[in-house]
Amino acid sequence: MIRHETLNPPVHIYPINEWKILETEFYARFLSQTETLFAIGNGYLGMRGNHDEGIPASQNGTFINGFHETWPIIYGETGHGFAQTGQTMLNVTDAKVIRLYVDDEPFFLPTASLQLFERTLDMQEGTLERRVLWETAVGKQVLIESKRLVSLRHRHVAAISYQVTILNADAPIVISSEVIGDQPNQASVKDPRQPKGFQNRVLIPQEYSTREMQLIRTHRASNSGMSMACGVDHLIDTACSYTYESEANDDLSKVVFSVNAKRGKPVQITKFITYHSSRHIATKELATRAERTLNRTVADGFEALVTWQREFMDDFWRRSDIYIRCDEPAVGRHKHEIQQAMRWNLFQILQASGRAEGAGIPAKGLTGQTYEGHYFWDTEIYVLPFLIYTAPAIARNQLRFRYSMLEQARMRARELNLKGALFPWRTINGEEASAYYAAGTAQYHINADIMYALKKYVEVTADKAMLYNEGAEMLVETARMWEDLGFYSERKSGQFCIHGVTGPDEYTTVVNNNTYTNLMARANLLYAVKTIRELHELYPDQYAALVHRTKLEDSEVDAWQEAADNMYIPYDRKLGIHPQDEDFLDLESWDLKHTPRDQFPLLLHYHPLVIYRHQVIKQADIVLAMLLLGNEFMDKRKVRNFEYYDPLTTGDSSLSACIQSIVAAEIGAEEKSIGYARYAILMDLADVGGNMADGCHIASMGGTWMVIVYGFAGMRDYDGKIRFDPKIPKYVDELRFPLLIRGQRLMVKMTRKEATYLMEEGIKLEVTHQGRKIELKEGEPVTCKIRTAKSPRNATTREKSSD
Repeated sequence: MIRHETLNPPVHIYPINEWKILETEFYARFLSQTETLFAIGNGYLGMRGNHDEGIPASQNGTFINGFHETWPIIYGETGHGFAQTGQTMLNVTDAKVIRLYVDDEPFFLPTASLQLFERTLDMQEGTLERRVLWETAVGKQVLIESKRLVSLRHRHVAAISYQVTILNADAPIVISSEVIGDQPNQASVKDPRQPKGFQNRVLIPQEYSTREMQLIRTHRASNSGMSMACGVDHLIDTACSYTYESEANDDLSKVVFSVNAKRGKPVQITKFITYHSSRHIATKELATRAERTLNRTVADGFEALVTWQREFMDDFWRRSDIYIRCDEPAVGRHKHEIQQAMRWNLFQILQASGRAEGAGIPAKGLTGQTYEGHYFWDTEIYVLPFLIYTAPAIARNQLRFRYSMLEQARMRARELNLKGALFPWRTINGEEASAYYAAGTAQYHINADIMYALKKYVEVTADKAMLYNEGAEMLVETARMWEDLGFYSERKSGQFCIHGVTGPDEYTTVVNNNTYTNLMARANLLYAVKTIRELHELYPDQYAALVHRTKLEDSEVDAWQEAADNMYIPYDRKLGIHPQDEDFLDLESWDLKHTPRDQFPLLLHYHPLVIYRHQVIKQADIVLAMLLLGNEFMDKRKVRNFEYYDPLTTGDSSLSACIQSIVAAEIGAEEKSIGYARYAILMDLADVGGNMADGCHIASMGGTWMVIVYGFAGMRDYDGKIRFDPKIPKYVDELRFPLLIRGQRLMVKMTRKEATYLMEEGIKLEVTHQGRKIELKEGEPVTCKIRTAKSPRNATTREKSSD
């Protein structure tokens, strides 16, 4: 159940539009939220939606994916194997700032007399625009128009077009285009989700240079040693006379344009921006790279960047768009509200992943520093399904990035006295950065989560090259870890048990036989066995190379098979449910009904020990297992599990509502499915968690794609077989989305009465619709009636005694 209230921005200021996020007046109350709302990025570089002038700002932010500072984790009492090094993504050099002065008076949004204010995030263009009409104290009307983009075609490039026109008079104007080196970093105020902050300066100036309108600055992170360069260059276009001068010091570089502005004559400044970063390259080399990038980008021009951005966005929406047409009365404020939110969610996933080569996808993308810019299991379980079906090359990059951490994962396993490899729970550079092992390192399931994503990727794309190279090596090392972590328990009739672990629910930690973990570990072991035996039989040379790299022995594969065959899966016959772990049902139930709303999330108001001794759930655990491995659960057990765990789930995690919606749809709990879907889809736009100001919930956004595809459309893809059992809710008139399956493009269209499957590109594809096999051929749509199946919930009561 969701315990949080939504905070919808007022519609008269933020009108609903299917393809745009609009703001029609400067609304200081929503300043912090709009910095997230209007953020732009490309997966490598991200800029919060701060105003051009740099002030006012709640959290000014520019981020480079993976550019971080390290710091020693200080424990009051340390222990063997505790994580030693923290990592924080830094707020880097700010090149967004353009300040305006008219008649020597500064333009300052909170006090300016605004005759017009419009801000637009255009999700088809991939740009952020602002249009302001400012009337000065002496009545001069100043039209300020800007357009900002972070290029998706050129990952190191951003640009701003800034135009000023005095409409009714002449006036001297000054435009100061700035690059500001020292930036504040977000610091936690009693919220463990936020970064710890830094007392001392962490971005150390190295070199700075000016050449005509070009400015370049370099910095090095104090402790991690990472280096970066930021450069800008400019063009000016105006019929008015002007001069300019460039200046720089340790903290600030700027080009100041002084213009004798004439009535009705625009002054157009184009600011080209580039960022380069490295863990090893000298700052002088990065400065040279920045100069080359600027020279090329200035030659290309701003309009070329805009054109390329639109082409990229056209291709993205062709591969990714979810069209959802809703009945107005059932949706809430506006019939297009869900459509707008879905597209914004998908747009933000693109901005977090599109050009994230050689890096992961931070939990907040590049929209804020909360969670320190770390990569979690979120990527594999919540974001990769979307990427696998719409942008498999990006999904492959993410899996290869995990592979790049394998050697560090091997070292981490040694630190925890284990064989094989253990991937870090949270990290930027491959080292474990979780200082709280109970809700961090103990989540061993991350190994299985990554291998689950690998399996889905291979099944959907048929990329066996990835499987037999990087994939096989990861499978060997993760399987070794599981076989070493567990043991055969005499008290469980010789079954294979896994103790001292934490599942996805972080309100229940360090438990024995967490059902999710055991099920996912079994799947990991079985996939390792299948892959290694297949490789041995079909490609003996590659198998020999794998044995050479990993020192694999045949007996190990047999041991993995035995562990999987004997895996203990908790089950309570009396209740007919799977306990979340071996002792969960013995705990006292938390009285959620009488817990005040202002006490959520519980983690900010109760000591962990208080939470741990209760049956109370932060996010879907068993319910998540029923989605990921649903073919291993009988329908009646799904119903009982859901009905038992749903009332215990707080919704304190943004990762929960989407999963609850999907499973509720499957078992026939339509009203709950609709409610959870709406919360999931509007998680950020309606600020459900109350922390939109800190950045987007990228994993939850991936979960909203799953709500539509796995929930409403009822798709399941176990073992790579595509099946649909639609559960179109009563307020949805039409649903349409594309899927890329083994290189073939499938368009799915559904109403409440029928589903149409059209293979737009490809040769032959087999899917199943409500048990009926359909063979699709290119250009030949197949339409099927949607029958209303009897809900498995109806049979639960009478079948319970015989289970």
